[in-house]
Amino acid sequence: MKDNLNTDRRGMMIVLSSPSGAGKTSLSRKLLEKNKNLFLSISFTTRPPRSLEVNESDYFFVSDEKFIDMLNKDEFLEHAKVFDFYYGTPKKPVMNALKGGKDILFDIDWQGTQQLMNSVQDDLVKIFVLPPSAKELEKRLLKRNQDTDETVKKRMSKASDEISHYAEYDYIIINEDFDESLKKINSILIAEGLKRTRQNKIQDVIKSLRDDLF
Repeated sequence: MKDNLNTDRRGMMIVLSSPSGAGKTSLSRKLLEKNKNLFLSISFTTRPPRSLEVNESDYFFVSDEKFIDMLNKDEFLEHAKVFDFYYGTPKKPVMNALKGGKDILFDIDWQGTQQLMNSVQDDLVKIFVLPPSAKELEKRLLKRNQDTDETVKKRMSKASDEISHYAEYDYIIINEDFDESLKKINSILIAEGLKRTRQNKIQDVIKSLRDDLF
């Protein structure tokens, strides 16, 4: 999205969810690279960092004690426990970004999305990414070589439950072709950014037009 489309409008919270291995991480990276007004919401997590992950860039890696303390102080917009680890989205930086007209990308699951819907529904754009088939999903999970065979089986088992929440999302993308999926998501972001309710100064524009016409 071009920067001038985001001038004088409230930012959006773009949620990109999918079963592990469906491609949302790769799509997110490319979206962030191409859209200069789009920024990644960096979550807090209690899981250990994976190879090449950087603290305060990929995640804020914290102890269970620190996470629970933040939770008790109501510092998260949403939080969830996934595969025995906690994940949470910090509230303050996200709300400040929205006020400043910045779009924030969320890589969270359906649980986190439901929590956001309860508190900031009007700011949300919810996109669910599906794999083209179960066979392809398993192939992608094995190919990335980040998890043990046991973990891959757990992720495949969990995928069915995750996919069952598709109806809670605004848009569904079947990620068979990466470039085509990227184009579709970009089209969604452009359309959502032009919604009347997000354009802060549209009333002034309308008033000026009407004053000049009558």
